[in-house]
Amino acid sequence: HKISLRRRCEFVTEGTAAAGTGTLLNRIYTELYITQGRREEVNTQHEVRQLETTSKMETLSDTPIKCQDIFKPLPGQDTHIRVVVTQGVAGIGKTFSVQKFTLDWAEGSENQHVSLVVLLSFRELNLIKDERYSLLQLLRVFHPTLQTVTAEQLAVCEVVFIFDGLDESRFLLDFQNNEVMSDVTQTSSVDVLLTNLIKGNLLPSALLWITSRPAAANQIPTTCVDRVTEVRGFTDLQKEEYFRRRSSDEELCSRIISHIKESRSLHIMCHIPVFCWITATVLEHMLTTDQRGELPKSLTDMYSHFLLVQTQRKKHKYDERHDRSQLAFEHLEKDNLMFYQEDLEECGLDVTEASVYSGVCTEIFKTECVLFQRKVYCFVHLSIQEFLAAVYIFHCYTNSNTEVLARVMRSECDDKNKNGHLDLFVRFLHGLSLESNQRLLGGLLGQTESGPEDIQRVINNLKMNTSSVSPDRSINIFHCLMEMNDLSVHQDIREFLKSEKRSEKELSKIHCSALAYMLQMSEEVLDELDLKAYNTSYEGRRRLIPAVRNCRKARLSNPHLTELDLSENQLLDSKVKLLSAGLESPNCRLETLRLSHCRLRGSCCASLASALKSNPHLTELDLSENQLQDSGVELLSAGLESPNCRLKTLRLRRCRLSVSCCASLALALKSNPHLTELDLSENYRLQDSGVKLLSAGLESPNCRLKTLSYIFYSLFRLSDCWLTESSCASLASALKSNPHLTELDLSENQLQDSGVELLSAGLETFPGKCPKCSVASGLDRKTERDQPIRAATVCWGHVTCR
Repeated sequence: HKISLRRRCEFVTEGTAAAGTGTLLNRIYTELYITQGRREEVNTQHEVRQLETTSKMETLSDTPIKCQDIFKPLPGQDTHIRVVVTQGVAGIGKTFSVQKFTLDWAEGSENQHVSLVVLLSFRELNLIKDERYSLLQLLRVFHPTLQTVTAEQLAVCEVVFIFDGLDESRFLLDFQNNEVMSDVTQTSSVDVLLTNLIKGNLLPSALLWITSRPAAANQIPTTCVDRVTEVRGFTDLQKEEYFRRRSSDEELCSRIISHIKESRSLHIMCHIPVFCWITATVLEHMLTTDQRGELPKSLTDMYSHFLLVQTQRKKHKYDERHDRSQLAFEHLEKDNLMFYQEDLEECGLDVTEASVYSGVCTEIFKTECVLFQRKVYCFVHLSIQEFLAAVYIFHCYTNSNTEVLARVMRSECDDKNKNGHLDLFVRFLHGLSLESNQRLLGGLLGQTESGPEDIQRVINNLKMNTSSVSPDRSINIFHCLMEMNDLSVHQDIREFLKSEKRSEKELSKIHCSALAYMLQMSEEVLDELDLKAYNTSYEGRRRLIPAVRNCRKARLSNPHLTELDLSENQLLDSKVKLLSAGLESPNCRLETLRLSHCRLRGSCCASLASALKSNPHLTELDLSENQLQDSGVELLSAGLESPNCRLKTLRLRRCRLSVSCCASLALALKSNPHLTELDLSENYRLQDSGVKLLSAGLESPNCRLKTLSYIFYSLFRLSDCWLTESSCASLASALKSNPHLTELDLSENQLQDSGVELLSAGLETFPGKCPKCSVASGLDRKTERDQPIRAATVCWGHVTCR
């Protein structure tokens, strides 16, 4: 088995080089960096924007971790790490990392205490999505070298499962409703096997490593994940090393490196190893042939030249091969990167020709043989798929295909792009409006009629864009202008930064977006960012906020500022005390403050409590994943008890709380009529005695509705707090006496049937409101018996709501 894995992992390939050829992995591997805390939400930016916003962030505060140590606790930690999720944008090197771990084990150099490493990719698992296997059979199917491994051996040895490419998964992964199974010889669907393996029902001693693009990582419940890491890609030095390794021509390498540094867009994209290959392919061709013309500076220029280079190499005309570009667009809409035979056939592609033409050319669209020698097709990188999708849409425009164009307009306006996942596609679409790019692509786009007047009209529309988008998303408008070779905004900002009379110059919203981008991309760290120093509108100042990523000090005093998220920064208690002084200001109108995973301790809670007493506007406070402990929450509770406190939401997930703080929280519940959500999840030491104390607060006679605006405690999260049956009687009593509690989350606790029966006694008189008819409510207990319980407790007042 080790010999087989070594052969599979020792070489890595660029482009579409055949397996078993290419570069030795040990020669080029780049280390991982661990992220500061888990990410609770899907990243709300396109992956290229993620690269742009993190490329200037200092990594001194991040803890480097070698892939060989992926399951080892950090110094001072005593937690057991069973499930690791590694995030990273497409093409950044996630697969290389798992290959490195596997290769080191197979060669006998690392992790030799591990008995077995099982490497599986979701692109292979997709091929048996509708079939049934036991876990033991699954291993033997994908790794024939494990035919002699028995269930007994699997149960006692230390096994590491590696699942590569969660973003390519076509499984539902229903962690709530899938059946529970613990027998490795029991047959079930692959989806059920995966969820039970991740949850620890199946082989609980096994270690799991899962890789994913950021947008897909949230398919795994956070309660199942012990560590999140991130692959950052090439550093600036490694980019240069890459180009120097490709060629012995020092002058050529220097010219390539110099050109990349001149273009911020290209330089940022070169964090991605695959993009370095694309760039090298284009620039080496242009600099070593007699081809004349300016070297590409924008992304659209680069990809247009790349397509041209591959076309010239293959000596093949693609004037009528728009089915390949259609495939790119159709699956970009679905967020698919991997294609199978049926996907190609749906777009009218001849599967027998795919290995020859491979989309537009073999270096753009590659073929892989996986299980049973069945072929899987994919674009070398997501950005190539996005570029070809833009080519297809531009072709539809020139050929008046109104149906497809209408779909694109809907996608850009509706929820499909609210997180910016079509931003790079939109950039390419604007870049293709340039005559120079249309001339490069020739017949592929069809006959175009856009003239200088049309292009200028698009530019003016971009500059006048007034849609309500986030500051980060608005920066994409600036990028679209750059792709259209409109440098006027860029030049305006350069002149503005040189001017000594900045305060007199009025900045439009698009100017503010450009200024924010240029400030955060600057090589120099800004000493101070003061929003009041800029002559612009409220929306303009809002668009300047992303620039705080590259400044030492920021003055955000703004009467309109209502939300501040400082999560995952090493603020420590001293910085929070300074922040609290601002919260106490009568001019402060902040409503939401998020400080999760900021390395805070209990001492900062005194200043936060003072802010709660004096600030009637703050309604949401997130202090999750900080070591507040009981002493901190006791200090905070003093602020919650203040009649001036209007806090509605308090999140204290994973703050190392125990029973001691529950009495203080109970007092706060008795005296604060505004708190509607309290999250105490993953505080394992609360246990039953803590819940009994909290229940006393819920039963308080003061918790009565007095006016229509009087809202009490409605959402109570105690998931994964190690509760058992003994706490259920206290909760049932609270349910009987509290007419306002409408949602109770007790998932991931060992309540058993007897505990639920006790809770049900409270539910019989539970007058919480049904969102449909305002009559009843229910209990959400996520077990295999979830459905019967829910059926018995959901709205017994009206048949239509059952």
